[in-house]
Amino acid sequence: MLNISNNQLHKTVDLKEFKSGKIIFTKEYYKAFNKFLFVFAVLGIIALFLPWTQNITGQGLVTTLYPNQRPQTIQSQIPGRIEEWFVQEGDFVKKGDRILRISEVKSEYFDSKLIERTSEQISAKSSSVIAYKGKVDALKRQIVALKQEQKLKNEQAKNKLLQSKLKVKSDSIDFEAAKTNISIAKSQYDRTKTLQDEGLKAVKDVEEKRLKLQSTQAKLISQENKLLMSRNNILNAKLELSRINATYTDKISKAQSEMFTAKSSGFDAKAQVSKLENSKSNYSVRNSLLYITAPQNGFINKAIKGGIGGTFKAGEDLVGIMPEKYDLAVETFVRPIDLPLLHIGEKVRVQFDGWPAIVFSGWPNASYGTYGAKVVAIENFISKNGKYRILLAPDNTVHTWPKAIRVGSGARTIALLEDVPIWFELWRQLNSFPPNYYQPENGKKGTSDKKK
Repeated sequence: MLNISNNQLHKTVDLKEFKSGKIIFTKEYYKAFNKFLFVFAVLGIIALFLPWTQNITGQGLVTTLYPNQRPQTIQSQIPGRIEEWFVQEGDFVKKGDRILRISEVKSEYFDSKLIERTSEQISAKSSSVIAYKGKVDALKRQIVALKQEQKLKNEQAKNKLLQSKLKVKSDSIDFEAAKTNISIAKSQYDRTKTLQDEGLKAVKDVEEKRLKLQSTQAKLISQENKLLMSRNNILNAKLELSRINATYTDKISKAQSEMFTAKSSGFDAKAQVSKLENSKSNYSVRNSLLYITAPQNGFINKAIKGGIGGTFKAGEDLVGIMPEKYDLAVETFVRPIDLPLLHIGEKVRVQFDGWPAIVFSGWPNASYGTYGAKVVAIENFISKNGKYRILLAPDNTVHTWPKAIRVGSGARTIALLEDVPIWFELWRQLNSFPPNYYQPENGKKGTSDKKK
């Protein structure tokens, strides 16, 4: 009924006198529910002050702790053609076991006797080196002989020059003696002529003195001629000495030039021998590369380049291998804003794909199905996905990781940070604030020690 009048019916009529009114107005509603709400509110307020562990979550993959334990692909260092497979996918191989055989695809390596022919070329060139060495030794001996001969010839020419000089001295003395004789002969002739004019000497005596004077003059001319010839012999001896030096210098220079040419040819032959030996070594190594072998003990994962007769380039992936022994780890990725909160040795909880888990991120002790880990490496450069890569290793102080985990499976990580009240965490989440920035205890101790 609508209450459209000013007369209030409930004040004039007592509804509790009626049967239905007694049932309705005397009944207390929701007592238990109100008590429940009150208790729940009290418990909720108390729960707001319970401790909550701040955390950073991330998605990652199971990997290995060391790079040499991770799955890898095997490549060929040379291009080739697949000829034969020795393994199947899933086979276990040891280090050095043959995986497949390939053949050459380049025409310069088709010769099956390439190494033998290269060895023959090396032998021939080595003989050339020996021959050039012998020629150099022979030319050295020739040069030594020429120098000795030059020395003897020079001594001979010098002796001849000395003889010529002594002959000049001797002829000079004879020439001076002839001059003295002619002076004496002329004086005697003049005295005899004077005496003959005075009648003291006969004409015969004058003629004898004249004849003697003429003879002395002839001897003087002869001695002068001998002196000139002796002087000319000195010049000839000097010229001969110069000619000997020039001749033997030319011969020695020619022999030295031939020796240097032989040496140069020997060095060139030696360089060719070295080059051929290098080629032979390369051919030997290249032949060993015709068999693709396992780099370490492991299992064949997948034949990437299958079939027979297929060709491939150098460095192209041929087959994948998983090492036999490995230490599990987890690589996870965190946002750049969370990176300063992580440190080496930080505790992390890991949930693996395929392992059921009940996770309470704020109460790690109450979580079920998670495993302990710790931070061992933090990447210094951002990844392509815009996050930083963190490497986690198992924490041996808690439960060991399941043995059935395979490398490459997914994992969810929870990095445990500071303990705060729940109300603080709710307030932080509502305001989109990052977790509290703090330094681990080791870092604090180190800082305080430095300050001291």
